Amino acid sequence: MLEWPQENRTRGVIDGPGHQLEVAISLPEGQTRGMALVCHPHPQHGGTMDNKVVTMLARAANEMALAAVRFNFRGVGKSGGDYDGGRGELEDAPAVGHWAQQAGDLPLTLLAGFSFGSAVALHMAASAPPPILITVGFPAEYFDGAIPRPQSRWLALFGSDDDVIDVDQAIRRVGALTPPPEVLVMPGAGHFLHGRLTELRRHVRDFLDRA
Repeated sequence: MLEWPQENRTRGVIDGPGHQLEVAISLPEGQTRGMALVCHPHPQHGGTMDNKVVTMLARAANEMALAAVRFNFRGVGKSGGDYDGGRGELEDAPAVGHWAQQAGDLPLTLLAGFSFGSAVALHMAASAPPPILITVGFPAEYFDGAIPRPQSRWLALFGSDDDVIDVDQAIRRVGALTPPPEVLVMPGAGHFLHGRLTELRRHVRDFLDRA
C-alpha cells in the first residue's frame, strides 16, 4: 500500500470504500504548507488523474507550497470497483482526502476539480468545507436542485467557448449564490482549455496567492 512520499513524486494504491484507489502525490520544493486534493473529469469519457487540466491544477498547487494529491475514481486505472453514476464517486474523494490528511499530517487547504470532478469536489466541500475551492468547467446541470455554497473561498473558472457544458447556465447559477463565488471566464477557451493551460496555471496561482 502507498505511503506518504519522502521524495517529490510517487503513486500507488490505498484502501478505499470497498476497493482500492490509485493515488498520485507530488510535493512542493521547500516547505509544505498544506494539501490540495484534485478530482478528475468523467470516468466514462476518458477522465483520469493524468488529465492535463488536473495535472496543471496539481502543478499550480505545488508551486504555491501545497502537496498535491490526485486519484482515479473507482473503475479507472488501477482503482477497483466500477463506475457508479456519481454516487459511489462521492465516497471515493473523501476517502482519499481523509487518507492523505492522516498519512501526510497536513490540513486540506485546497479542493479542486475539473468538469465531473468539480461537481464531486463541490459536493465534498459542502459537507466539509476546505479553506479554498477551485472548480474548472463546473457542470451546473448535474444539480437538479439548489447548488450548495460551501463556506470556502471559491474560484469558478470557465472557458467562454465550452462545448461540453451549458456554460451560460453554469455561470448564471453560480452567480446567483449568496455569496457568489469569484467567477473567471477565459475568452475563447473550450472545455478542455487546449492551448490555455499555462494561463490556467497563472489564474490558479493568483487566486491561491490572494486566498
